[in-house]
Amino acid sequence: MTTPLSDVGELGTILGVWAHPDDEAYLSAGLMAAARDRGSRVVCVTATRGEHGTPDPGTWPPERLAEERTRELARCLAVLGVTEHHWLPYRDGTCAAVPTADAVARLCAVIEEVEPDTVLTFGPDGITGHPDHQAVSAWTAAAFDRVAPAGARLLQAAFPEQRVARWRDLDSDLGVYLPGYPIVVPAERLVVDLQLPPDLAERKVRALAAQETQTAGLISALGLDRYTAWVGEEGFVERPRPPVVAAAEVARAGTG
Repeated sequence: MTTPLSDVGELGTILGVWAHPDDEAYLSAGLMAAARDRGSRVVCVTATRGEHGTPDPGTWPPERLAEERTRELARCLAVLGVTEHHWLPYRDGTCAAVPTADAVARLCAVIEEVEPDTVLTFGPDGITGHPDHQAVSAWTAAAFDRVAPAGARLLQAAFPEQRVARWRDLDSDLGVYLPGYPIVVPAERLVVDLQLPPDLAERKVRALAAQETQTAGLISALGLDRYTAWVGEEGFVERPRPPVVAAAEVARAGTG
């Protein structure tokens, strides 16, 4: 069943796990804001400070950009009403090389503290094909399977075919995706399919605009109306939790 905006509160406590500042806003700002408006707890985790996210490293060397993006994310989350945030200590562009056990252990600790009903993150494709996104997806799934509360749901960001078709030319011009991405899903697979109403879309754009180093030029180039339409949809598919295998069965499999 697809969750409409009116039922976002039914997702309970939400934990979002993302790779870089602005991932959370592009993929789930509307969902987070709607949940907070309904009184739900929303917690955000960001793996890196996004210190290499610039075409102008002369103006924005990594340390300076990391500091600015840290401030920008705080302003973004404030617009959405999200007051709980955790940083992971990883470097932008290096997540695929991080020891998996370390990252999963850190996320397990967060999940155990938050006890989320719903975890949001990337799908295995990472939406854009970015290796950091894909690594964060894998870490989150592993931590979720290990310690998430019974009944919790893992929702992974996804783009339906019609959205990708609508924006294909613009996405190509902007170089949003690595070759072969995005991997589209049929609309009927979405368990969350949000078409943001004007007030929520405007709030999402304000949150994104707070991350000025990443969005100011794009908003200016596209114009506010087109940019708002471009970011005005959010979708998630559900990743089924794998069945628990009894320890005795695991032992037998290992000796067979």
